[in-house]
Amino acid sequence: MLDKIQKWAKTQSEIRVVLLTSSRASKNEKVDQLSDYDIELYVEDMNPYVENNNWLSKFGEVLMLLPEKRELLGIKQPTRLVIYKNGDKVDFTLADIAVLKKICSLPHLPDWLDDGYKVLLDKDGLTKKLKRPTYKSYIPKKPSEEEFRKLVSEFWWDTTYVAKNLWRKEILPAKYSSDVVIRYKLLLKMLEWYIQINRGWNYRTGFVGKGVIESLNKSELDELRGIFSSADVEENWQALFNTIKFFRKIAVAVAHNLEYEYPYELDNNVFEYVKKIWDNGKCK
Repeated sequence: MLDKIQKWAKTQSEIRVVLLTSSRASKNEKVDQLSDYDIELYVEDMNPYVENNNWLSKFGEVLMLLPEKRELLGIKQPTRLVIYKNGDKVDFTLADIAVLKKICSLPHLPDWLDDGYKVLLDKDGLTKKLKRPTYKSYIPKKPSEEEFRKLVSEFWWDTTYVAKNLWRKEILPAKYSSDVVIRYKLLLKMLEWYIQINRGWNYRTGFVGKGVIESLNKSELDELRGIFSSADVEENWQALFNTIKFFRKIAVAVAHNLEYEYPYELDNNVFEYVKKIWDNGKCK
């Protein structure tokens, strides 16, 4: 695929630079046959590639095309997300060459390039001015005590929504709060911090939890598996209590490592509130 793109781009006078980014250009990512190709095309005129999508068939038979936009340096740029019938998935980003020139003038690379890039084509030598990637842009940073306490408070707040909706047997809003908000927005962030404790805050986890499982020991992995459930209400109650137990464990460890104070009073008060809903169906 990369050879096809390089050869084609050489024939296009409007295209000046082609970069490969994301997983296939980062030393922090494991690449397999299903990994995307993320291609950035820096052009003098993007109209020929935006007004007509026929150029995408130069690389194979298109199974699906999704035109989108992506923000680079605060400016939305057109993208063409493509799945080919041979299984390859290529995310093309089209950007004016002026964007790359601005990137070259910055003191630091934008995060998506600092995570790694490879120059596939450079007709004018512009990329010689690009900074080298440090591969550290997406490594979780230590939270401030305010950030830590805010996340803990949000976690306990949203446990009450799960409890109320489970008591009402409203499984869809309960699953939204438990799966989307609590597990992926809050617990996962705390888990990423927890993983850094024994790795010197220098370990990169991937998008929506990639790389997290391999960072846990067997006991922690068993606890993580216990937070998931089916659509059964009683099973979701058990998953909620497992989630609370696991979150409390890792949050206390993070607080201890960072020398922050864990809000035990908040923990106890909200936990008793949730248990009352489970026991009695209402709070007295």
